[in-house]
Amino acid sequence: MIITVNFLNNRSVLLTQYLVIYKAFLKKFQFLLQYLKGLVIFIFMTTKLLQFVNQKREMPKKRGSSLRLKDFDEIYKNFNKLEAKKQAGRCSQCGVPFCQVHCPLQNNIPDWLKLAAENRLEEAYEVAQSTNNFPEICGSICPQDRLCEGNCVIEKGFESVTIGRVEKHITDTAWKSGWIKPLIPPKEINKSIGIIGSGPAGLAAAEQLRKKGYKVEIYDRYDRPGGLLIYGIPNFKLEKYAVQRRTKILKESGIVFHNNFEVGKTKSFDFLKKKHDALLIATGVYKAKELDFSEENLTGIVPALDFLITNNKKGLGDNVPEFDNGKLNSINKNVVVIGGGDTAMDCVRTAVRQNAKSVTCLYRRNRENMPGSMREVFHAEEEGINFSWLSLPTKFKGVNSHVDIDVAEVALGKPDASGRMIPKILLNKTHTLKADLIIKALGFNPENIPKMFNEPKLKVTNWGTLKIDHNTMMSSKAGVFAAGDIVRGASLVVWAIKDGRDAAESIHKYLIKC
Repeated sequence: MIITVNFLNNRSVLLTQYLVIYKAFLKKFQFLLQYLKGLVIFIFMTTKLLQFVNQKREMPKKRGSSLRLKDFDEIYKNFNKLEAKKQAGRCSQCGVPFCQVHCPLQNNIPDWLKLAAENRLEEAYEVAQSTNNFPEICGSICPQDRLCEGNCVIEKGFESVTIGRVEKHITDTAWKSGWIKPLIPPKEINKSIGIIGSGPAGLAAAEQLRKKGYKVEIYDRYDRPGGLLIYGIPNFKLEKYAVQRRTKILKESGIVFHNNFEVGKTKSFDFLKKKHDALLIATGVYKAKELDFSEENLTGIVPALDFLITNNKKGLGDNVPEFDNGKLNSINKNVVVIGGGDTAMDCVRTAVRQNAKSVTCLYRRNRENMPGSMREVFHAEEEGINFSWLSLPTKFKGVNSHVDIDVAEVALGKPDASGRMIPKILLNKTHTLKADLIIKALGFNPENIPKMFNEPKLKVTNWGTLKIDHNTMMSSKAGVFAAGDIVRGASLVVWAIKDGRDAAESIHKYLIKC
């Protein structure tokens, strides 16, 4: 009996020891499994990311210039799923994402690139739209070469990540997949905001305020919402369905649009002020800058925006007498565009698609000092546009629509306060250009808003822009805010979106205190 008990005791001890050894082995084995799992994940992820060393930068396929001149469709085709995945995988996931730093909206670019590389496109869209109300629009028209892509840390030697077109692919997929739905606020707030202007600043502010539950109404003088997105930017850069589907879903979200509404004519500014708990002025800037010499009542000289709006209205199927009678089209004409910004590029590229006889761009500086996107200049050169660099128009002369332009040759002198070199006319070096249509694309100034609205208490800056408190974005009139180009001057769509979002937050803070 004693022997049996000892045997059993010894066996129990041995089993306990074996169990301890087994547990220790299992623990180490589990650690090993976790290590191997992590290693596999790392290897798997690195096959999706950090691919800039073996995957070249590529844009979507671009239609040839001879083909794309036959229509106003976008010049780039869309990425397919695999192409977008590969390009997103080129992101280095750097510790300090300069692409995000140099984006006015501070878009979480590395995050949605990573998600796109992993084929998690719905999540990628959620990240993209969290900071940007219109990612597909920015993906098409943002000057990425000056912003996110131009500041990509892998640019040298390998070229930057194709950020804009991946962004567009993500959002286009979201639309096709039905992931984008009308807003449903968590609760309705019994306060209303009136927004004057339905461009990017006004639309972004409207969406942000509606998300919070406010009643939002937008007033615009044009017959369609979208501002310059719908009328100022040509189809080959931004097809109009992209703007129309956005405004449609905003309408379905409960935002009310009043088109053909001119403040000061349709209804007074005071009427809107009494109707709403707060107002936002987001009218943009539409007044064309002028040359410092007279046009002598010549009919063949037109502002850039008139030319672009007319073309876009025609493309939308409207009846446009100014186009049909030849006043605002370039068909079979010798066209000269004066200016060097993105608007000038829009004009020259529109004119060549309208079958102009010739198209020349006059610019007073050289190619390296163009204010517009170099990408757009390159596209224009591909399409056969003639650039006359270091050329300054000095006089118009002619009869009716047949216009001669005296052009002086210039040299670039010392930089001005902005850092840009000052053009200086070279003596005895002039020539004359013959034209049937001259388009002035010299930039834009703000309209006289206090006079238009019959509201003299609205203060303006020395540049004619609305004066605001930049901490609150409130104008000189209580409860009236302002955002976008009417505050900062003519600028980029992405800055207008940011200003609209900031204004919405300021309006919210103001109203919760009331």
